Amino acid sequence: MESTKAVQRIEPVRKSVTVNTPVAHAFEVFTERVGEWWPMSHSVHEELAERAGLEPRFGGEIYEVWRDGCEPWGTIVAWEPPHRLVYSWHPGHDVAEATEVEVRFTAQDGSTLVALEHRGWEARGARAAEVRARYDEGWNPVLERYVDAAAL
Repeated sequence: MESTKAVQRIEPVRKSVTVNTPVAHAFEVFTERVGEWWPMSHSVHEELAERAGLEPRFGGEIYEVWRDGCEPWGTIVAWEPPHRLVYSWHPGHDVAEATEVEVRFTAQDGSTLVALEHRGWEARGARAAEVRARYDEGWNPVLERYVDAAAL
């Protein structure tokens, strides 16, 4: 008889920032202008990387561009402008190891609350907890750059 080992659920990474801008602008900067604020220090090809990009539609890719090519980082699985975006996330890894990122944009007294949830760490196998810890820290500077880019 084969034993099955239960997969332990790993808590999502949750981050939120407030941007002093309307929801539609906050969503546009996060999606259509990702190349302006995504830090290339958080890229797969590091010094070769030129920018990040996103195809703003359901099924669109999130990707990295460098001098000689392009590599997909994920695929948009929910596209609900200007309030919600969900995408698979696997930069530098096989699609089978993809996690999922959900970003919600909510109006809040003339500003926008941007809430990010990064989940599905179990797909990363034995290294899941380690990878989650790196992202828990890594999302902070990424979102700081986004806040600066979204400022009107």
